[in-house]
Amino acid sequence: MTGGQPSKDEQLEALKQQLVHAQRMAALGELVGTTTHEFNNVLMTILNYAKLGLRNKDEPTRDKAFEKILAASQRAEKITNSVLGLARNRKEEFAPTDVTAIIQESLVLLEREMQKYRVAVRCEFAEVPPVRAIGNQIQQVLLNLMTNARQAMPNGGELVLRITHDSAASAVDITVRDSGSGIPREQLSKIFDRFYTTKQGPDASGKGGTGVGLSTCKEIIDAHQGRIRVQSTVGQGTAFIICLPVFQEQASAGPAVPLPKLGVPTENRQMS
Repeated sequence: MTGGQPSKDEQLEALKQQLVHAQRMAALGELVGTTTHEFNNVLMTILNYAKLGLRNKDEPTRDKAFEKILAASQRAEKITNSVLGLARNRKEEFAPTDVTAIIQESLVLLEREMQKYRVAVRCEFAEVPPVRAIGNQIQQVLLNLMTNARQAMPNGGELVLRITHDSAASAVDITVRDSGSGIPREQLSKIFDRFYTTKQGPDASGKGGTGVGLSTCKEIIDAHQGRIRVQSTVGQGTAFIICLPVFQEQASAGPAVPLPKLGVPTENRQMS
């Protein structure tokens, strides 16, 4: 600092933090919007079938109304539990983390979006031990990758989510694979670069990108002493594989290294 004025490096760091904060607010806004829309759909279902049951006195119609109301209420419970799961994951410290539960909670929030865009979700979850992670940050990474995968399949397709245990490496591998048209070879080496993006603007859901999503994903995974890599074949699809260390009792859960927060979603992959 010279003469009380911040240096260029300090100014750049301040601008980066402002961008991170903007990402966090955008992610929260999208999540609140998605959850509110889901609750509205559930409430409309409950109201409509409650009215149907009141209008019709015959037992079969009332039974059908009660079944629909019960199903909608169970859906509301799943949404509530997923939001509560996000709240539970707010602690910024490393702790034993159940990645299967995190993915399941995330899928509840994205379920209608996947259905709307005709994306079938296939889960292949093996029994795995808890990983050493900050649950909130890993969930943000996974939400980003799953939304990106959906955007990579504008005409529908299949999203495969796989969890496996690499006992030899004392690690858990998480795979997010889409059946899109793949990433061209010349783009693969750039996708983790900050501000690199292939998006032309927001998609039909209103979600666009700034090019910081995948770079932030990598920063988060690196800070977890993990790895993230990509495999892609043009015409067949793309897979992101995350490797996270298994939680060890002797490795005490300490305070987290300050990390940038991830926007949801902020990065997409051009499938051309």
